[in-house]
Amino acid sequence: MTEEYTRPIPIPDAASAAYWEGAKRHELTIKHCNDCGYYIHYPKTRCPNCWSTNVGDAVVSGRGTIYTLTIHHVPSAPGFETPYPVALVSLEEQEDVRILANIVECPLEDIKVGMPVEVVFKDATPEISIPVFRPRKG
Repeated sequence: MTEEYTRPIPIPDAASAAYWEGAKRHELTIKHCNDCGYYIHYPKTRCPNCWSTNVGDAVVSGRGTIYTLTIHHVPSAPGFETPYPVALVSLEEQEDVRILANIVECPLEDIKVGMPVEVVFKDATPEISIPVFRPRKG
């Protein structure tokens, strides 16, 4: 960690533990149905596609595109300096799997819907790393 992390720290629960353990390893890990192959996010213990409970964890590429975004200009949570971008990122493995995250390493005026992005991780504590996205390189 090169700078102090001042934003709220996520509290993993049983359903999200693999997601946060993956993030700690700098891997994007999401739920995956072992019966129909559907990717599931936010973490759930039942597949919303086929209703199977045969759900496991899968490491995904972390590549996707910005589906929609907003730029927050009004302070709304401790530790977030305005303005800051928040986007729903559609993962390339399955377009309807979207992750809500900050966009980093890009001027605000250059962030656009449809922009290709890739995950990077911000180490908040020794136990928690936060997935964020930046413009895809190459």
